[in-house]
Amino acid sequence: MTGRPSTVTDAQRKELWRRYKAGETVLGIGRALGQRTTNLYRVLEAVGGIAPAQRSRSLRVLSFGEREEISRGIAAGDTFRAIARGLNRAVSTISQEVARHGGRGQYRAAQADWAAWESARRPKACLLAMNRDLQRIVAVKLKQDWSPQQIAGWLKDQYPGNPEMWVSHETIYRSLFVQARGALKKELVGHLRSKRRIRRPRHAIDGRDGDRILDAVSIRQRPAEVEDRAVPGHWEGDLVEGSRGTFIATLVERRSRFVILIKLSEKRTETVVDALIKAVRKLPTTLRKSLTWDRGSELTDHAKFTVATDVKVYFCDPYCPWQRGSNENTNGLLRQYYPKGMDLSAISQAQLDVVARKLNTRPRETLDWKTPAYILDSSVSTTH
Repeated sequence: MTGRPSTVTDAQRKELWRRYKAGETVLGIGRALGQRTTNLYRVLEAVGGIAPAQRSRSLRVLSFGEREEISRGIAAGDTFRAIARGLNRAVSTISQEVARHGGRGQYRAAQADWAAWESARRPKACLLAMNRDLQRIVAVKLKQDWSPQQIAGWLKDQYPGNPEMWVSHETIYRSLFVQARGALKKELVGHLRSKRRIRRPRHAIDGRDGDRILDAVSIRQRPAEVEDRAVPGHWEGDLVEGSRGTFIATLVERRSRFVILIKLSEKRTETVVDALIKAVRKLPTTLRKSLTWDRGSELTDHAKFTVATDVKVYFCDPYCPWQRGSNENTNGLLRQYYPKGMDLSAISQAQLDVVARKLNTRPRETLDWKTPAYILDSSVSTTH
């Protein structure tokens, strides 16, 4: 972008944040503003992609006009008491203001106002920086790959009567991305699902082409108990694709969001169906009710799966991945461990089991900050 300006003006910063929060790409914003993307990234990274709050003066602090009146009063030889009376301020406010900015002989309104405005810009200590016990707990949970939302919800659940041990997910993000806060170490960012160094609004649309599947039963024919998640044993499934034609199968129980990860050697329907049969047969019969899949050809042989497991299979409408919302969300969680473009062939089943255990023992907002493992275990015990 030769010839483009090297600095970002205040007006451009304001427009940058407006567009960025609306979900526009930095490349697109750069083109719209006629700016280098490197300059825009520099602005974003300075505050971790979190738009700074709009600065404004408190009504309690002295205004520039009041400082000019103080300066005139000093020049006229007025006492601090007389100046304070004219401004309807406390005498101590006037005396402290003058003393803070050089005394009677050196006080200047413009210089004092600028110094006060700059002083107010200094970052204040955040909650995590002041509460070491809370800081340690948050760091431990981040190392266990918990999200800031999970940590915030879990803290409220564990310390219901102690608000000092609560922290919002936004505060955790700010402490990670804005290192000037000095509360959480930068390397903890690596435990977030997304490895970005700045926060970013995301708007994603997903959908895959699917082959026509013989005797496919539509998702619209699922029983009501599947829809309302009242009964355990109804699953959603899909494949997560890596590079070079490598895949992992994912199964998610709808009520508890409990996940099972299955290693696959290839995508052929015989291979996928056999792997699913092996995994589902390990489940108690109370957890074998239905499976909802997309229109992928890997489940062409769904009849064999149903005969072997007694689990009915329902298929989503074409281009409607949101009809398997729990599974889509879990696939997103899985990308924290296996990013897009990664070769999945070297991943063992034992490694997948470790990741599944992590996902199943992390609290979820949709479960009122209980874990999938806890919900599934409770559901099974109540159905016996």
